[in-house]
Amino acid sequence: MKKIKMLFYSMNVALLTVPALASAQLTKPTGTGLPESTLSTIVQNVMYWLLWLVGIVGVIGFAIAGLLYLTATGDETRLNRAKSAMLYSIIGIIVALAGLIAINFAYGLLGGAKKF
Repeated sequence: MKKIKMLFYSMNVALLTVPALASAQLTKPTGTGLPESTLSTIVQNVMYWLLWLVGIVGVIGFAIAGLLYLTATGDETRLNRAKSAMLYSIIGIIVALAGLIAINFAYGLLGGAKKF
């Protein structure tokens, strides 16, 4: 049983390492068309994009909540729904701005920015 286990483990290790050894490159490939950014720059750009998206959705939600408030015509349930939608939109915009501040602060704290 031990021999079978050892054979099984050694075959798994061989099957997992051989492709990695075959495709290993000692030099950096050029002309691939891929961006040559660092991982932190890519993550920062993705976070900026997501925060931008959250901010836009928050502003659109705020506009829709304003329209709901205008069309409530004195109905208390519709007024309360519009007020809560407006509150949630404002909270979403504040969270997006806080995230932007946090990303810039962390990037500057870690030495990524020349001036803060």
